[in-house]
Amino acid sequence: MAYGGPDSLQDVPGYLADIRAGRPTPRAIVAEIAEHYRMIGGCSPLKGNSERQLSALAEALDPSAWRCYLGMRHWSPWIEEVVGAMAADGIRRAVGIVLAPHYSSLNTERYFQKARLGVELYRAPIELTFVKSYHDSPTLIEALARRVAEGLVRWPQPERPAVHVVFCAHSLPARLRAEGDPYEAQLLVTANAVALRAGLDAGRWSWSYMSAGKSPEPWMGPDLLEHLEALSSKGVKSVLCVPVGFVADHVEVLYDVDIEAQRRAAEKGMRLERPPALGDDPGLIRALVEAVTAQARAAGFLDGGIRG
Repeated sequence: MAYGGPDSLQDVPGYLADIRAGRPTPRAIVAEIAEHYRMIGGCSPLKGNSERQLSALAEALDPSAWRCYLGMRHWSPWIEEVVGAMAADGIRRAVGIVLAPHYSSLNTERYFQKARLGVELYRAPIELTFVKSYHDSPTLIEALARRVAEGLVRWPQPERPAVHVVFCAHSLPARLRAEGDPYEAQLLVTANAVALRAGLDAGRWSWSYMSAGKSPEPWMGPDLLEHLEALSSKGVKSVLCVPVGFVADHVEVLYDVDIEAQRRAAEKGMRLERPPALGDDPGLIRALVEAVTAQARAAGFLDGGIRG
């Protein structure tokens, strides 16, 4: 399951209406978000990226035991409708996994609710079980550490020790900290593990959040743009930004990092680079395989199911 995104600029109002559960979206915000999508090509690339991940996952799983489906939370193919199609195909047991490694009751749980709603709407005789997170998967950590290495080689060897690595993820409301939500703790587990695997000393990396929502309540920080300013004030001139909370390129990465953060870095005389998102990287696909098969075994669904 993935978040979803508009297929065209004309879809942006409907997409935002779904996110806001039908509540009116101010015209200025609609125009602003549409402009972000226009600047990255006029649509969201998330569905295509997720479909490639799905194909790679299907190739890695035993087809006699598994069949793979993609459902989106806020755009087509809708999770609920996909569950209905699964039932029509004869699926009776299913493992749900969100294409975001870290769990949050405010985010991840909504995907699970959509899948359960699909069972109710279509009276689907499907037993569901869900992967809550895979943030500490060794294969995921290894794949992200390789991305760090790939990013650092963009600088000449003598300059690499001065490159500061900023790990980041989508911000969520700060109240989740007080509520004991595991999201932030899981993110920092991932960041620390990737830094260790990539051989980064404590002073060579830091953490920030991005893409905070447009609501009056406080959101988790530090914000990436503000963090870049703070690093600049400390004399940092080279930054490698690695969004560990995202496994595919979409607007939060292609606009918020590649355009907005790049603009801020340039204003501060900094060089900012970002390695490619994991996409269908074999390390991520292996992490997904391990997560879904482990969950299937825990639910008593199967004994095997991995190729090779």
